Amino acid sequence: MATKLTQKNKPTTTSREVISNGVANATLKSHNQTPRKVRLVTELVKGKKVVAALAALEFLPKRASETIAKLIKSAVANAKDRGENVDDLTVQSIIVENAGILKKYMPRAFGRASMIRRRKSRVIVKLGTSH
Repeated sequence: MATKLTQKNKPTTTSREVISNGVANATLKSHNQTPRKVRLVTELVKGKKVVAALAALEFLPKRASETIAKLIKSAVANAKDRGENVDDLTVQSIIVENAGILKKYMPRAFGRASMIRRRKSRVIVKLGTSH
C-alpha cells in the first residue's frame, strides 16, 4: 500500500546539513553519560580557539573530555573539507541535550523494585571563525 507524501512526512534537514552562521559542525547522537556531567566539560571549552580547547581537554580528568575532543576534531575535519583555515576556528557553541533514558529495574527488599535510569546525551558542536 503506497502512502501519499504530504507536508507532514517530508524529510527535514538535520543539524549536520544546515549550518547557521557557523563554519562547520559535528553531532554526537548518543553518548552514554548524563548531560549534567557532559556539560561540566563543554562549559570549559566554549568560546575558545580550537587548539586551546583541545589542549585543555587533553589534561582534563573527566570521562567526557576524550569524547568531546574527538567531536571537535570531527568538526575541524568538516571545516577543512569546506576549505577553511583551521587556525582561525573557535568553538562557537556546544549544545548538550538529553538523548533519552534507558530504564531498568533493580530488585529490592519485600518484593519491590526500584528503577534505574541510565541517561544519555546528544552533543552538537558548532565552529566559527574568530574575527
